[in-house]
Amino acid sequence: MNDAVGYDASQIQVLEGLEAVRRRPSMYIGSTDILGLHHLVYEVVDNSVDEAMAGYGNEVAVTIHEDNSVSVWDNGRGIPVDIHPQYNRPALEIVLTVLHAGGKFDHSSYKVSGGLHGVGVSVVNALSEWLEAEVRRNGKIYWQRYERGNIVSDVEIRGTSTDTGTTITFKPDPTIFEETVYNFDTLAVRLRELAFLNRNLKINIKDERSGKENLFQYQGGVVSFVEYLNRNKEVLHPPIFSARDREATHVEVAMQYNNSYNESIFSFANNINTREGGTHLAGFRAALTKTVNEYLKGKNQKNEVKLSGDDLREGLVAIISVRLPDPQFEGQTKTRLGNSAIRGIVESLVSEGLTDYFEENPQVAMAIVEKATEALKAREAARKAKELTRRKNALTTGGLPGKLADCSETDPEKCEIYLVEGDSAGGSAKQGRNRHFQAILPLRGKILNTERARLDKILKNEEIRNMITAFGTGIGDDFDIKKARYSKVVIMTDADIDGSHIRTLLLTFFYRYMRPMIEAGHVYIAQPPLYQVRKGKQVTYAYNDAQLNKIIANVAKPTIQRYKGLGEMNPEQLWETTMNPENRTMLKVNLDDAIEADRIFTVLMGDQVEPRREFIEAHARDVKNLDV
Repeated sequence: MNDAVGYDASQIQVLEGLEAVRRRPSMYIGSTDILGLHHLVYEVVDNSVDEAMAGYGNEVAVTIHEDNSVSVWDNGRGIPVDIHPQYNRPALEIVLTVLHAGGKFDHSSYKVSGGLHGVGVSVVNALSEWLEAEVRRNGKIYWQRYERGNIVSDVEIRGTSTDTGTTITFKPDPTIFEETVYNFDTLAVRLRELAFLNRNLKINIKDERSGKENLFQYQGGVVSFVEYLNRNKEVLHPPIFSARDREATHVEVAMQYNNSYNESIFSFANNINTREGGTHLAGFRAALTKTVNEYLKGKNQKNEVKLSGDDLREGLVAIISVRLPDPQFEGQTKTRLGNSAIRGIVESLVSEGLTDYFEENPQVAMAIVEKATEALKAREAARKAKELTRRKNALTTGGLPGKLADCSETDPEKCEIYLVEGDSAGGSAKQGRNRHFQAILPLRGKILNTERARLDKILKNEEIRNMITAFGTGIGDDFDIKKARYSKVVIMTDADIDGSHIRTLLLTFFYRYMRPMIEAGHVYIAQPPLYQVRKGKQVTYAYNDAQLNKIIANVAKPTIQRYKGLGEMNPEQLWETTMNPENRTMLKVNLDDAIEADRIFTVLMGDQVEPRREFIEAHARDVKNLDV
């Protein structure tokens, strides 16, 4: 049979205008969940920031209204409203309804930009229940309304104005998005980031639902960013700053070492957070390693010590921000910069800047060398500890920890491991689990606080060694997520203060030493029930107070048991409520914002007490179902 019969031009679908966006929204904004919802705001804000980067305007204001619509105001030039020669329609209409239309392709209008090159605001329009554009330009105020991307009014003149700029107000379409309620803190974090990256740009965010309001403006730019990230840490020197230009590319770097053992390096290209790094980050790392080693060699010709990149990044907080025409983004989430020429440009400019700085500030250069030399010694000690761990494991049960009750399935995609607090709960979990695909690793007490320890000390902790061995990924230089033995690592602790502390210690370890496992979606938190409600032979479980109250309202005079720990449940109850895939509820640990995560782990698990006290006081009311 000829497959071509009946297949002709009439069957080729052409999605006109913005219909393609509504049909496949995830192709344009990544997802239709809470992340995609917030992405709409970022797209509109990026247009306003691009105006400021081009030298027009210095203020952006974001307002969340009571109905969860959002307004983004700026004092830029205002979107053009004159008739477009090709389409014979107002330019404002073209910008809001035609994909890939906008001034960002024309380098005379925008040398660099962070928006989606003309896609952004039209996509927001397509995915909004309604959108209204107000343009202040030519002494007049122009207005137009759209619904689900369709024009529902002509461009109208609604008054006069002595200033210029654009206000876009939109309400996300509930038929597209799973969630349409905006989170103030999520938006504020991104807006603060943009204010750091654009020196002196004033960004205001106001929430009419709660009355919250924040104003971000930083004269120090990326230097202020580094100071913000280091504000709860003991720093070793003032921030180092370098800003240089080459071949239409602007490179800014701010860096400062602290006394911790973790690196916090964040890279940006045209204001976009390149979470997966890229050529600009590679250039920075190469420049740092080369320049410090050359400085060390110049000061001591006989010195044979060669510091590695890992040694030099211990305790380093750095921001790398590049602005370039035509950025090429790669990677699964389009957050890795791929322009090959940028690596050489960044490496050259950063090397020049650091060389000049070290010559003028030799005491800072030596402080960095001493910190890195200590890291080198610790790394060698860690290497020996890892070798010792490997030898010990080889002598035990097939290389796996003796405490591990492994599963029989060998396909990692089908396997999961529970990290269980205490031997009692571990015993119940071992008896109640499905041995085919569920492994159990009991943890004795609280593991080491990895925020305050180097890898060599961490590897002396038996509980951590057992986890590393069980996971199969290795750690540090040896870490390889492809060797993971389980697709789910589930933290299962009691719902009391000790359980919360153990959970935080484990999350700190994952974030600092096994972050790719979080990024790959392998880490989960079990949600055991808080209550058992019994009426005769009928037993139900409540996972929070709201569920309990609902059950009580329907069951007269039940017997209620409050579970204070996992050990109070027998194996069958633990399986049925917490481990059975058909019934259980688990929270996946997501890393939406590495910068904010870095700050919170420093506050909660770092050396300084005062920031931790302030954090607990600020968030005490957010805590639910904690048994004290």
